[in-house]
Amino acid sequence: MKMINYVFEPTIVPSLPVDKSHERFPVSRVFCLGRNYHWGDAPNTKREVPVFFMKPATSVIDAAGELAFPPLTEEFCHEIELVVAIGKGGFDISEEHALEHVWGYAAGMDLTRRDMQMAAKAAGHPWEPAKAFDGSAPITPIVPASRSGHPTQGAVWLHVNGAERQRSDLESQIWSVAEVISQLSRSVTLRAGDLIMTGTPPGVGALQPGDAISGGIVGIGQFEVVVGNRRNS
Repeated sequence: MKMINYVFEPTIVPSLPVDKSHERFPVSRVFCLGRNYHWGDAPNTKREVPVFFMKPATSVIDAAGELAFPPLTEEFCHEIELVVAIGKGGFDISEEHALEHVWGYAAGMDLTRRDMQMAAKAAGHPWEPAKAFDGSAPITPIVPASRSGHPTQGAVWLHVNGAERQRSDLESQIWSVAEVISQLSRSVTLRAGDLIMTGTPPGVGALQPGDAISGGIVGIGQFEVVVGNRRNS
């Protein structure tokens, strides 16, 4: 095998722990789905084409310990989500075979600098900086699908300082995991190691330094973290 001479030593591949194992899951890319839950009492029957955005793999951290409060924001928000870990790549995957590409599942947060996002939207600018900062994707250990199955229902919740902020059920998702994988794979070739964050239910809110956050998804994972001090204070 021919050796590759890099101009400097490549950085370590980001990874997540595997539940009840000493192994870790190497992260390739992180795809995030926009609004994917029915809001309000009446189900929203209108299904528009899913909107995806990305976070760098380096935004992924273990959902444990302290979360750094990011700079350049006064509205640092939480979004609890089901995370799908892809174990087999593919392009233009059919819904029928989509779940064959899933290695496992986790619970995670799509942390957001909401004020930056709103300002960018109002100006017609990209809002990647609002989503793609360091540590913006804390995720629990991945549970292999061979153990969890492919959940289509189960409570999704998040509390801040003991008060409930978000609560829904996976059955309230507008797009199923199979549909999400199929739709995304029509645009890009999925790779083993890709993560897909599948959207958040209502109740998104701002966080402050010192806030204690707990959340999870039944049968998938739970976490407890604390928000640290502002980095620019």
